Amino acid sequence: MEITPNRRLVVPTKYFVYNFNSDIFYLHHRTPSKKVTNDLVRRVSEHRQELIPGFTKTYHIHTLVYFEQGTDIGSVILREKQLKTWNRKWKLAWIEKENPEWNDLWNEIF
Repeated sequence: MEITPNRRLVVPTKYFVYNFNSDIFYLHHRTPSKKVTNDLVRRVSEHRQELIPGFTKTYHIHTLVYFEQGTDIGSVILREKQLKTWNRKWKLAWIEKENPEWNDLWNEIF
């Protein structure tokens, strides 16, 4: 945090790229879904309650299995695009390297 010349407190914004996985799929059917947000707690909560129409709601994808944090939205969006270009095998290997048991990381974001 910093205080600007006009004495306003500036709090750096955090941005996240994150992956969800379906609770019902097994190892060979894991379906990571990549997204970007500036409020990970709110976004995860919305997905878990199925408030957002689309892929994650259709396939009941509720488990947060991976996330990265950055302060520059451009870099975070670039990282999301990079991850989306990876083939399925690379994506699964990366998640398993960071979260071998595919545990739900919900409690780690507080």
